[in-house]
Amino acid sequence: MNSYNEKKNTYVRKQMLDTLLEMLKTKDLDSIVINDLVNQAGVSRVSFYRNYSDKKDILIQEENRLFHEWHSDYESRNKDNNLDFNQELLDFYKNNSSFYLTLFKAGLSDIIMDTIISSANISEDDPNPVAYLKSSIAYLIYGWVHEWMKRGMQESGTELSEMIKQAQNSK
Repeated sequence: MNSYNEKKNTYVRKQMLDTLLEMLKTKDLDSIVINDLVNQAGVSRVSFYRNYSDKKDILIQEENRLFHEWHSDYESRNKDNNLDFNQELLDFYKNNSSFYLTLFKAGLSDIIMDTIISSANISEDDPNPVAYLKSSIAYLIYGWVHEWMKRGMQESGTELSEMIKQAQNSK
């Protein structure tokens, strides 16, 4: 793909994402019509379908982009450090709280859950105890994030991580 087309697709994706997130503040995803979305975003239907299969795909692609960008950054920074995974992950969600709270308020937190679960890398080849452990950790993390979003993400990721550690130590 040439530079012009890459820039154009980047522009289209940003316009579609920004417009959809704005529309989700007043409408649910099912009531948003593709024609209204592309018209408000200032892009064509062809551009929409060149980049996405449906409206939810816009949000899934952004969630995947954000999460994989964070994960790559975390992995590179963690090589020489012993970073607190929970704190780093929660700080990531807090730093992107505008996006995540919009998803949550629109009833689309399943997108977040799917990413967390897929990042656990549960494989059919995993022995059952390993698969169950990976699954329980993924759902535990999702539970923290979900409840935190439900309460408006008032604390920083670092504060929430410390609260969780204190709660674990008090038992």
